[in-house]
Amino acid sequence: MATIYKILGRDEWEKALAQGVFEGSAVDRQDGFIHFSAAHQLRETVRRHFAGRSDLILAAVDAETLGPELRWEASRGGDLFPHLYAPLAIARIRHAAPLPWQGGTHNFPADIPA
Repeated sequence: MATIYKILGRDEWEKALAQGVFEGSAVDRQDGFIHFSAAHQLRETVRRHFAGRSDLILAAVDAETLGPELRWEASRGGDLFPHLYAPLAIARIRHAAPLPWQGGTHNFPADIPA
């Protein structure tokens, strides 16, 4: 199964846990879908949109479990990015953990390509 990733602020994560669903960040709601990244896109996404933030949660989701509401669409540089056109049920998240900011960079899990 292909794993895709959502980056959330801790406050967004805690709200989603309490509600059992993630409705999207302010940017997601503005764009009309929840932004995800594939593993090879993740570092650049964090660098561009979340640099310096120490309150991040990295959530991993099996793309195939999201059904037809997940669409792979051209974005940055023509690369296909996963976009979810529905709320994300917390039960769909396979794993979530802090994405620490250390020494001027985010410390990614070993399975995320450099």
